[in-house]
Amino acid sequence: MPSIPALSPAVALSLALQELGQADQRRAYAAGATIFATGDPGDGLYVIESGEVQILAAIGTNESRPLATLGPGDFLGEMAVLDSAPRSAGARAAKDTVALYVSREDFLQLLDRRPTLALDLIREFSRRMRALNQKYIDEIVQAEVLATVGRFAGTIVHDFKTPLSTIGLYAELAAKEKATPATRAEAAEGIARQITRLTGMLNEIIDVTRPSGRPTELTTEDFAAFATPLLEDLRALAEKADSTLVTDQPPAVSVRLNAPRLARLFFNLVGNATEAMPKGGTITLRFAVKGGELLTEVRDHGPGIAPEIMERLFQPFATHGKSKGTGLGLAICRRIAEDHGGQIRARNEPAGGATFSFTLPLA
Repeated sequence: MPSIPALSPAVALSLALQELGQADQRRAYAAGATIFATGDPGDGLYVIESGEVQILAAIGTNESRPLATLGPGDFLGEMAVLDSAPRSAGARAAKDTVALYVSREDFLQLLDRRPTLALDLIREFSRRMRALNQKYIDEIVQAEVLATVGRFAGTIVHDFKTPLSTIGLYAELAAKEKATPATRAEAAEGIARQITRLTGMLNEIIDVTRPSGRPTELTTEDFAAFATPLLEDLRALAEKADSTLVTDQPPAVSVRLNAPRLARLFFNLVGNATEAMPKGGTITLRFAVKGGELLTEVRDHGPGIAPEIMERLFQPFATHGKSKGTGLGLAICRRIAEDHGGQIRARNEPAGGATFSFTLPLA
């Protein structure tokens, strides 16, 4: 048989069908009508003669979203015909449309008779698949970005609640008519600490969202002088959650640290311990100097770390069984520990509960 001129694959297919006497299998669809749905049997393909057709697929939710829009000369539904599988996507007429329907039997007969047509169609299939795959990837990335922004915003709101509530309590205390000067001074100092904490949290969020953060500025300080006032705030945090914080005496050793960021690490770990014990309990904070490092351990008596999350515990948004938060806090903890030249680890205790530990090099 004579070869088909260099035409588009769809036009070449239409001409070949005319030679086989199959040109009368035309179907009309009103705008909005479904041509085929996801999961339908792949009994044939369609060549669009006029109108416009949208290819639809469910991305992330059950709602179908358009992946591509096809016009006259394009064809659709070919993949299900080739692999004899149900439709992986749906098709809907965006405008009044007329399409030439080609059954699987007729299509396979054409491919058998015209090798050149088969090669042209394979090339067109490949081009279409690449375009649809890229469109699908773009949609998935966009959906994931929006979900990430939502989770991130939820984390910010959750983390800011505690210091904002504390500021409110201090302000209420200072505003009382019978408040003494000492009480007002204590409230002012407490508000200043919480504002410093909020500022540090904001800076930490900037660091997390920045592709490559700036080096952390560290100063040599006495750890006991740093930790002693911090432990009072940590006790208040634990008591607010009906828990008790039991601590060792902070060792008087010199370490290089960034005070706001290191305080954030302590608050995250103690806060996670309170969340692990919603009915309250004991949180143990221990310090030890070993091999040129200061080791800090925070233990709770909750249910422990779920095995399925242990390997990705310190990755952003890793969470399990928590109604609040997204796991961003532990990702921040890891970055803080590493920026201080240390490491952070977690383990489940045989007697129950979990222990988070991190190290700081001695100066």
